[in-house]
Amino acid sequence: MTMLSRVAENIYWMSRYIERAENLARMINVNAFLLLDLPRGFRPGWKPLVEITGSLEVYESRFKNYDERAVVKYLLADAENPGSIYSSLIFARENSRTVRDVLPRWVWEQLTELYLFAQENLNSGVTKKGRHAFLKRIIESSHLLAGTCSSTMSRDEAYQFLRIGRNLERADMTTRILDVRSSNLLPEEQTELRPFESIQWMSILKTLSAYHMYRKSMNTHVRRSDVLRFLLQNEYFPRSFKHNLLAIEESLNQLPNNEAPLQVLGRLMKKANSSHIPGLKQQQLHAFIDELQLGLSKLHDSLRATYFPTLASQQQQQSAAG
Repeated sequence: MTMLSRVAENIYWMSRYIERAENLARMINVNAFLLLDLPRGFRPGWKPLVEITGSLEVYESRFKNYDERAVVKYLLADAENPGSIYSSLIFARENSRTVRDVLPRWVWEQLTELYLFAQENLNSGVTKKGRHAFLKRIIESSHLLAGTCSSTMSRDEAYQFLRIGRNLERADMTTRILDVRSSNLLPEEQTELRPFESIQWMSILKTLSAYHMYRKSMNTHVRRSDVLRFLLQNEYFPRSFKHNLLAIEESLNQLPNNEAPLQVLGRLMKKANSSHIPGLKQQQLHAFIDELQLGLSKLHDSLRATYFPTLASQQQQQSAAG
């Protein structure tokens, strides 16, 4: 291993935090529009967003209810929430700062510019009037950062750790969104929700920027079984679970000492390739996704043990999903 463990870890976490900020921004935006599309009695509210981030217990220890303003502020601007957009940008910038000599100068400059924008516009970002423009800037700047890295970085070890971090974060978020959203939006016992099924599954696709590619690839109406197949098993869509595992495998193959993480990844890929996914009932789907998330956690642990063995940084202590 020619790259220092500290450098490898910081690049890995920088990439994960940038991806996390973008995911949250898109999630908040799509949820706001979904609430306008569904009848009042069937609207899922804002609690599912907190559930997706895995911070229900922490949220409930600080807030009394799940009203829109409280949840948006918690997920977007709360510096005490390590998984908020603002905190993610702080962590991403700090990780970038410590490895500035390894990354293209534009990465540091763009990330600093994004951080300063977020810091200066947090108050307007949590308002209904200013939220869309704020979140749009977060998403577009995250894409710009990803494009800068892809266009200007040598395909060396630094790039592989950046790519692994991004794809592991994407895989984790895809499973979390599918698990929580399918459960909250489509309770099997409430048949009155069926007329709105397409709208609800469409919102899942849009949360993952997958709607247009789904329509192009599947050439069918938005249906539960097809959405599950597309988001979990499609090899070509960048946010599908399988595509991200394949991208991680490709990067690991470029790194030394990769035997242990590749073994963990292989077991996870075998599980993801299960052909019965589209036919799973809701409880079965929940149990299956739990297994996928456990596999992602084991993969993160294997990466840490193999490539970041001597560190106990704040970022390491975060769970793989935040």
